[in-house]
Amino acid sequence: MGSQLTLDSKKKPSLEDLWGQEWPFTGIPTFAHLNSSKCLLDPSLNYDIGIIGVPFDTATTYRAGARFGPRAIRLASQRQNSLRGFNTRAGINPYQDWATFMDCGDIPVTPMDNKLGLEQMTKAFEELLLRRGSSADSLHPPRYVALGGDHSIILPHLRALHKVYGKLAVIHFDAHLDTWLPSKYPSFWSSDQSKFTHGSMLWMAKEEGLLSDDYNVHVGIRTRISGADWGDYDDDDDQGWLRFSADDVWTSGSSGLDSIIGAVKKRIPDDYPVYISVDVDCMDPGFTPGTGTIEPGGMMPREVIYLLRRLNFNLVGADVVEVSPEYDTAEVTSTNAAQVVFELVTTMVQKGKPLPIKKKDI
Repeated sequence: MGSQLTLDSKKKPSLEDLWGQEWPFTGIPTFAHLNSSKCLLDPSLNYDIGIIGVPFDTATTYRAGARFGPRAIRLASQRQNSLRGFNTRAGINPYQDWATFMDCGDIPVTPMDNKLGLEQMTKAFEELLLRRGSSADSLHPPRYVALGGDHSIILPHLRALHKVYGKLAVIHFDAHLDTWLPSKYPSFWSSDQSKFTHGSMLWMAKEEGLLSDDYNVHVGIRTRISGADWGDYDDDDDQGWLRFSADDVWTSGSSGLDSIIGAVKKRIPDDYPVYISVDVDCMDPGFTPGTGTIEPGGMMPREVIYLLRRLNFNLVGADVVEVSPEYDTAEVTSTNAAQVVFELVTTMVQKGKPLPIKKKDI
């Protein structure tokens, strides 16, 4: 006899029972098989946490290709779903808790004009944050994890968030400072437009008054700097950053990680609005070869995950950036990036419904 479909004879199966579940390799690849919509086209949509792609990479200073990052991260997330979405480190399934999710598609961004691209991204994040409420509370906007794109996409996101929350504390996972002054770039040629790069956008954010004065933190720094006078670090200090190098992470083992967590929690007040930005090059090239500016000697994914799980602040926004699939091997980079997104949305859900909006230090 051939195989026979076994059904509960007392209950007629619904269409959802029969055809509603998908294997990881089937279906249209939204992030973690979430429902999707072009959120920018429908202000009436209500959701609590959105995934938004930002396929922009023309502010890179080395290898381009991160415009394909959102697509790659979504593809790598296909083994995530609500059925088996329980985060054992956090003790919850973020996809089956109080929050509603939406994959909001991508922001259409020109690849030909950075000034126009920055304007498009800024207006898009304002649309997403200022003209809609969440399912949990109509007074609060949804929270987003942005899929880059190069790291410059953080600036338009911070601009829109500042209009909601005031100054933001940024926890910045990266091999590079990204607080470079444009005057230090190695070129005689410059313009107002050339100031906007994936290495200067945090300087721009500070100049625009978007960042907290004393609460910002770098994790994973290991880049070369301009000279023995430590001028790059002085500029970074002047912008209010605390630095932890990649060596700080690994030389002391787990106690080093816990000491970093303790220092960051001591630095940032518990209810302060926090933005976490993860450039995948904070991890070692062995784990993230598919990125534009690789630096040897980085963190392991498990160290990044360990830190993210314990830096459970009032997370009002986040991004995962600089995935460049052209240089990736066997989806290693994009898979690690998708896991980071999972950890970030877990924190957003674990902290509960949004805290009351208290604009800080505007």
